[in-house]
Amino acid sequence: MAYEHAVVLTGGIATGKSTAATLFSLYGFRIIDADKIAHEVLERMAPAVAERFGSEYLLPDGGVDRKALGAHIFAHPEERKALEAIVHPPVREEILRRSEEQERFGKPYLIDIPLFFETGSDYPIERTIVIYAPRATQLKRLMEREGMNEDEALRRIEAQMDIEEKRGRATWVVDNSGDLARLSAECERVKGEILKDFS
Repeated sequence: MAYEHAVVLTGGIATGKSTAATLFSLYGFRIIDADKIAHEVLERMAPAVAERFGSEYLLPDGGVDRKALGAHIFAHPEERKALEAIVHPPVREEILRRSEEQERFGKPYLIDIPLFFETGSDYPIERTIVIYAPRATQLKRLMEREGMNEDEALRRIEAQMDIEEKRGRATWVVDNSGDLARLSAECERVKGEILKDFS
C-alpha cells in the first residue's frame, strides 16, 4: 500500500532541509524529492505556464525561467494558486508512483515535501520530520544564500506556515540552529528513532 513506510521530511525555507536530506541519505534512507519532481513537471508544462503567465517566463531554450516566475508568484500570492493548479496534480501522481515502488522494500523511506503542512491533505502520511531553525536564523541564511534584501526574504518566509507551528506538528524535530556536526548528530538520533518506530 502506498505511503505505509513513508516519513515526510519537511521544514521551512533556509532551515537546512537539503543538507539534512543528504545526511539522511548517507544514513541509508531512500528519498523521494518532491521539489525535484516539481522541477521536472514544470519543464514539461512550460507551454501551459506560458499560456497562463506569459511567454516572458520562458527561457530562450523553451524551458521555464524559475527565478523570474518565483519572484512573480511570491509578489502576487493569488498567482501561486494558479501555478499550483498546473503543477500539483502531475507531481502528486508521480510521488504516488514512486511511493508504490519504495513499498516493495518494506523499509522506511523519506519523502521530501517542503510545503507538506500547507498542502499535506494531498498525502495520507502520519509521520513527519521537521528540520528546524529559528525564524531569525532562517532570515539571515536566506539573505546570505540568495542575496535578497530583508523585505524579499521575509516575503518568502511568510509565504509558508510559521516554523514554530511546523515544529509543534512534527513527529520528530531535527534542530539545525547549530553547526554541521550538530545537524549530523541530530539526523543520526532521529534515524534511530525512526527505525525503532518501524521495528
